Amino acid sequence: MNRYGTRRLRGALVALTALGGLLLTGCSGDGSGTATDQSDGFPAPATGEGGDRRSDAYETDPSPGRDHLSTFALDVDTASWDHTRRLLSEGRRPDPSEVRPEEFVNSFRQDYRRPDGDGFTVTVDGARTGDEGWSLVRVGLATRAPHPDAERPPAALTFVIDVSGSMDEPGRLDLARTSLGVMTDRLRDDDSVALVTFTDEAETVLPMTRLGGHRGKVHDAIDSLEAQDSTNLGAGVQTGYDTAVEGLRKDATNRVVLISDALANTGDTDPDSILERVSSARREHGITLFGVGVGSDYGDALMERLADKGDGHTVYVSDEEQAREVFSEQLPRNIDLTARDAKAQVAFDPETVAEFHLVGYENRRVADDDFRDDRVDGGEVGPGHTVTALYSVRTREGARGHLATATVRWLDPRTRTPHEETGQLETGALRADVWKASTRFQVDATAAYFADALRSGDGLDGSLPGAPPYGELIEHAARLASATEDKDVRDLSEAVRAAAHPHGL
Repeated sequence: MNRYGTRRLRGALVALTALGGLLLTGCSGDGSGTATDQSDGFPAPATGEGGDRRSDAYETDPSPGRDHLSTFALDVDTASWDHTRRLLSEGRRPDPSEVRPEEFVNSFRQDYRRPDGDGFTVTVDGARTGDEGWSLVRVGLATRAPHPDAERPPAALTFVIDVSGSMDEPGRLDLARTSLGVMTDRLRDDDSVALVTFTDEAETVLPMTRLGGHRGKVHDAIDSLEAQDSTNLGAGVQTGYDTAVEGLRKDATNRVVLISDALANTGDTDPDSILERVSSARREHGITLFGVGVGSDYGDALMERLADKGDGHTVYVSDEEQAREVFSEQLPRNIDLTARDAKAQVAFDPETVAEFHLVGYENRRVADDDFRDDRVDGGEVGPGHTVTALYSVRTREGARGHLATATVRWLDPRTRTPHEETGQLETGALRADVWKASTRFQVDATAAYFADALRSGDGLDGSLPGAPPYGELIEHAARLASATEDKDVRDLSEAVRAAAHPHGL
């Protein structure tokens, strides 16, 4: 068995033992047709007791006659990376089940060409690894750059704020108060805001209120937030969506913004029940969810599933700088949407490709036949976003010619008219070495290898082809941090080094 196959077998055994107790797992689905099927041409990965599906648990070789399609809903979440970075800075390691490689990769700036108007550009490139026959292939999608002065529909934002006792720690509720105040001053007069708080019960502190002429009233409501008792997340979600529905505005972006450590400990703690409320509001009223995670003890899995069900995404903030970026820059900038129900499908040429695996995206997989079924839920993407998917690909010996075609399909947010864009990759375009590819490709590879190592459990050996020894990964990360002079890449380098300490590297 080759080195890649040996690593994946070890990763599969670790996955089955380490993830058996995971409570909240599974693919995005709301009963309206989103598939839980792993349909990228390979058997479904091994599943632990908790149902978590690991990319490193695939069989080594696909059975003859399998299709060569991989389909997934777009995802711009980054919470897994930011939470992992905080834990490592505190000398702790994340649970392997909470490490989502796609969120690591999508946390870094890309240099993809952007479209002039709405929609996407598609960039496909790749490079060969040190494992014979194996390459990393990158599919990059980009929307237009945001325009601060561009017209957008008004926003109706319902903030659902956790004020339980656990939120009284520094860097939680105090961070939320400051950030909400800054954001209130950034929103427009024709935007509306509502505030819901929850502890053991939920309360609407401020019904949907237009900001024009009422900013002082909104600031007063924000300043009144104080931490109290236990966490009834179910009540908060229910009341938050009820308030959003009551204040629903036609031809506006209606969104619930949940700010919480997502640690439900009283009331309705059943995740499926909470998720159904989110899913129903999305289906019936088009209300999307933006999840903001806080706290070193954080219910990552539940927050991510809530956002998936709510056609939204999640971020994690641990300091004032991050919070200001999220609330005063990201949220106001991304009120507008450029794409609804966006999905990607990659078709690998069976004449040149013997085997392939999508890195991450386990809970965003979509059945291949549902790619052009616009009733099936996809991802919501705004201006200024990029989405990156990495594949490990084994090419056939002596293969020449076409390797893959990547297609993104999305609906216009206002007219729901479907659109598609494609990109191609030939075997001759594969760079000879991952570490001689473009700088941004190397950053993506480093992030993916790092996530893969963290998911391996007790050790730091990853299962992806070409995974360098951990000492070399540290060197690559440090070199890229210096070459890019990018703060985010410097953070990656520091995190890679911090993870090595328990292992004496």
